[in-house]
Amino acid sequence: MKKLALHWQILIGMVGGAIFGLIAAQFNMNQLVIDWIAPFGTIFVNLLKLIAVPLIIASLIKGVSDLEDISKLSQMGGKTILFYLITTVVAVTLGLLLVNIIQPGKLIEEDTRIELVEAYGGDAEAKILDAGKKKDQGPLQALEDLVPSNIFAAASDNGNMLQVIFFVIFFGIGIILIPDKKRRPVKEFFDSLNEVILKLIDLIMLFAPYGVFALLAKLIVESPSGDIFIALLGYGATVIAGLALMVFGFYPLIVKLFTGKSYSFFFKGIAPAQLLAFSTSSSAATLPVTMERVEEHLGVDEEVASFVLPIGATINMDGTSLYQAVAAVFIAQAFNIDLSIGAQLGIILTATLASIGSAAVPSAGIVMLVIVLAQAGIPEAGIALIFAVDRPLDMCRTVVNVTGDATVAMSVAKSENKLGDPHVKDWDDHYQKEENS
Repeated sequence: MKKLALHWQILIGMVGGAIFGLIAAQFNMNQLVIDWIAPFGTIFVNLLKLIAVPLIIASLIKGVSDLEDISKLSQMGGKTILFYLITTVVAVTLGLLLVNIIQPGKLIEEDTRIELVEAYGGDAEAKILDAGKKKDQGPLQALEDLVPSNIFAAASDNGNMLQVIFFVIFFGIGIILIPDKKRRPVKEFFDSLNEVILKLIDLIMLFAPYGVFALLAKLIVESPSGDIFIALLGYGATVIAGLALMVFGFYPLIVKLFTGKSYSFFFKGIAPAQLLAFSTSSSAATLPVTMERVEEHLGVDEEVASFVLPIGATINMDGTSLYQAVAAVFIAQAFNIDLSIGAQLGIILTATLASIGSAAVPSAGIVMLVIVLAQAGIPEAGIALIFAVDRPLDMCRTVVNVTGDATVAMSVAKSENKLGDPHVKDWDDHYQKEENS
């Protein structure tokens, strides 16, 4: 009997988890879910995070060393950064357009605003303190932070992905510059390591349906309810509308224009990574699956995917930047603050730069949102208004981040003549090939 495709298994796990969470909430079994179900979701996310840094190290060194020419590296890098900047600016602009048309902040009543600030004020203060540390840094601090003083210390924290990527690219360049005879043993080691990591990803994904079941059940029992939730529906709907336009409109259009691939081909290939991104709220945790889907199912050459995707998981946060734009204007509307065109243009610039600096982990974007608010002259305490629904929206914007990474990888691969046919038709065929070999 043919096994169900991976994306259907994950979808069933998500729906099952949501239903189980609703039943648990109805019968006051929230603690049962938190104590006995939720830990399996945490274990699944930790497994994905566990493999993220080794994957970046192995795949990126392999990708850079495969180029065998530094000019190719700079050419591909330039295209990658340009594509990521363009998609981010489009996302921020779309977010601002929607929030100004819908004006969800006008739906917030004074009593609800006070209730939200009181309920989430403590969380808001913690994020403001984190953002304050970033604002006090010098103009070149981001560049300074890019270069680690200790690569082992940097690799021990998933929040230091950019430092790891810097070292790995530097290391890969070193491999390119030494004679072939001396380079071969090092390159063969990392090629083999990359294969081992990919096999570990296969094993981890066997647990995916159960992991997302636990994550969704926990989300449901911890979700806010009542008047606060209703008051925030307008804000949430605005963010989701923008994210949906990016996922179902902008990205497929870019794929069609740049690669000629169809709408159905793109979504069939990337769907499991999107579902996993929704479940984990982490681009970094989803990266292993994103790479497998882009290479095996969308036809992107490993040389391109192993270079473009790790960088994208770190700096390409289109969903985060769109959310920051909507949230900033929403909070301003809630406080009856009129933002000028200049202030909103400033939001585009700041949100673009802030999204690049956001860590690829859950809720990191809300820290950067404080910086966006401060730049626009909006009270930072206003982030307390959106904490109640941040988690589900974080899940949705991570889908956008991952979809954007795949779109850029396909576009760059096409421009480099490295976009071919998928290696396998579906996940089950992949496992069948592994068994036969």
